[in-house]
Amino acid sequence: MRCLVVDDDELSRNVLTDLINETDSLELIKSCENAIDAFNLIKEEHIDLVFLDIEMPKMDGMEMLRTLSPLPQVILVTSHSEYAVESYEYDVTDFVQKPVSHARFFKSVDKALRRFEESRANITSKDKTIFIKTESKLVQVNTEDVLWVEALGNYMRIFTPKGKYTILSTMKDIASKLSTDEFVRVHRSFIVRVDKIETIEDNYILINQKQISIGKAYKEELTKRLNLL
Repeated sequence: MRCLVVDDDELSRNVLTDLINETDSLELIKSCENAIDAFNLIKEEHIDLVFLDIEMPKMDGMEMLRTLSPLPQVILVTSHSEYAVESYEYDVTDFVQKPVSHARFFKSVDKALRRFEESRANITSKDKTIFIKTESKLVQVNTEDVLWVEALGNYMRIFTPKGKYTILSTMKDIASKLSTDEFVRVHRSFIVRVDKIETIEDNYILINQKQISIGKAYKEELTKRLNLL
């Protein structure tokens, strides 16, 4: 997995760098001393996993979680345990307290690797169809039938007129399988098919009687995608 270290403390960055270099499944792309540099890098580079500190100047780790979309997997590495509960609202892979031991680091990486492999296995794409792994079989779904996708913790639900499919995956992985011309992310928990939008009123979208909130961070991109008269 391609990974990134984000921490304003040089010693902490060095410790994580050494641990990553000892791990065959990880490739360190860069070590950043602030969240702004990391934010910009993630927009330009493919990153699978971020080791993220919380309390940093300019932009802290929690602010980065709130504003960055789509998010790679994130392992929070911090001395501040009081953020643990809030962090899981953003579907972080793990929360590790400093100082980081070898055993705790490798346990977190193993968890991230399992999620990475599961997300790749649970959904594959081919042109206008996606294949969804449900129980012991693969189900073919035409992307033209997808109404919206909703994130629920570590799981994703794909809604169609015929029903819904629940899989273990991530927003980032599903977004990579869907056409950016046909789908748009409107909230940290929702991706919608643009031509299925019936109405937009205030900060809500209506699709098939489902009211979906529009997140502030996604409103501008949604407006760009609409064919406004």
